Amino acid sequence: MRVVIAEDSVLLRVGVQRLLADEGIETVAAVEDGDALLAAVEEHRPDLALVDVRMPPTFTDEGLRAAIEARKRVPDLPVLVLSQYVEERYAVELLAGGSTGVGYLLKERVADVAEFVAAVRRVAEGGTSIDHEVMMQLMVRARRNPVDALTQREREVLGLMAQGLSNGAIAASLVVSDGAVEKHVGNIFAKLGLEPSTSEHRRVRAVLAFLNLA
Repeated sequence: MRVVIAEDSVLLRVGVQRLLADEGIETVAAVEDGDALLAAVEEHRPDLALVDVRMPPTFTDEGLRAAIEARKRVPDLPVLVLSQYVEERYAVELLAGGSTGVGYLLKERVADVAEFVAAVRRVAEGGTSIDHEVMMQLMVRARRNPVDALTQREREVLGLMAQGLSNGAIAASLVVSDGAVEKHVGNIFAKLGLEPSTSEHRRVRAVLAFLNLA
């Protein structure tokens, strides 16, 4: 079996590589960011891509987005994602992108070597390996309106956005800084799964989500 590892932590990257080598699994490339992952999978066409969720430059969800793109560039590429957290928005897209050869494990599972190696082999062979905690969170997500994930302050900001107020006007209304409002707006876009679009403005789409709640 040939794998590509994408992990920004040198210690974890080397550790996983050695762990796999002990099991007779060859690492054909070990990289530290999403762009390098895409280049590696296109070059090597591995049996599996093992990907960390949070990588440079922002350490948010670059790895998961790169994994989704990798599956587009190399159809049916088995991908096993490792994360300390459940990134619901992109996890849904990754899992929905194909019913075979996909896994999402929390990093704590790597401590159980036998379980981890079994997951690697299962995903590489076209199976799935989804952490129980990941599944529980996604099941809850499926039953709720995305707006429900917003904090009270984020709901207040979104309500003022629905009234047509600019960030500056919202800041004045709530007696907070412009920077605080920008942060809240960014969180709102993220929680509602609103990606940049050339055809629709995210602010408008967020407001539509708010109005649909009423």
